[in-house]
This record gives sequence, structure tokens and C-alpha cells, in this order.
Amino acid sequence: MRQWRSIAKEAIDRASIIVKFLCLLHVTDAYVVSSNHVLGPSMLPTLNITGDVVLVEHLSHRIGKLGSGDLVLVRSPLDPNRTLTKRIVAMEGDRVTLSLDPTRSFSSRSLVVPKGHVWIQGDNLYVSRDSRHFGPLPYGLIEGKVFMRVWPPNSFGLLG
Repeated sequence: MRQWRSIAKEAIDRASIIVKFLCLLHVTDAYVVSSNHVLGPSMLPTLNITGDVVLVEHLSHRIGKLGSGDLVLVRSPLDPNRTLTKRIVAMEGDRVTLSLDPTRSFSSRSLVVPKGHVWIQGDNLYVSRDSRHFGPLPYGLIEGKVFMRVWPPNSFGLLG
């Protein structure tokens, strides 16, 4: 009988360790750093059209440490099931001048990014769906700051 208790206690101890590890993994992935696969032409030449795996940290946007030029992972305002990787071009209060047609410089307008919003754009303006299409992005849709490419290996390194 003692042997069965010992085996049961050991099994419970191991299960407890596994559960704690999985909880730590979840918290790290959701609130500290996670990986994300970025695919498509909108961030050329910064990110590859064939796809990159990047690391996203989830602290900077929570403590207000994002600025113009940062690459961010955001929840799409047009489709909440999708995430987008774009560059912050302007913060709240900044003036943005946008071309309605990038091929014609005379068709442009200017606006001020409202409080609690940022203006995001893809690096490849000709194929990117970004703030030029859906307007200023609410700060709450930012999920994290993209800081490193980890795949493919020949492109490994910090992003900025």
C-alpha cells in the first residue's frame, strides 16, 4: 500500500511541475516575448516576401515606450482574426501628410493623429494596406514591438 502512495505522490509532483511549466510558458508567450510568422510584400525590403519569423516583445507598448520608426505587431482593424506587421510613422498629436495616390504628388491631404492612436504604414507603400486605408490605429490594437528576425538564418538579427 505504501508503494502505491509513493507512486501516486510522485505522479502528482511531476504533473504539478508540468502544469507550472506550461503556465510559465503561457505567461511568457502572452506578456513577455513571442514569435510570429510575417508573410507578404508590404514590409519589403525590411522583411522578406517569402516569410520571416520574428520575435515580438509585449512590454514596450504597455509602458508607453513606442515611437516613430518602431516595427509593431497589431490586430487588424478590418479583420480582428488577422495580425499585421507595420511601422509606426506618427504618434498621437503628430501631423501626417499622405498621398492619396503615390504616383501623383499633387493629390495629398494632411491630418493630425488623434489622442490614443498611432499612424502605421508598410515599408512598401505600393502594396501595403495600412493607416492610409483604415485611418489612425487605436493604441489598444498594438500587440507588441517587433525587435528581432530569427528566421531565415542568413537574415538573423535585430530589426529597427
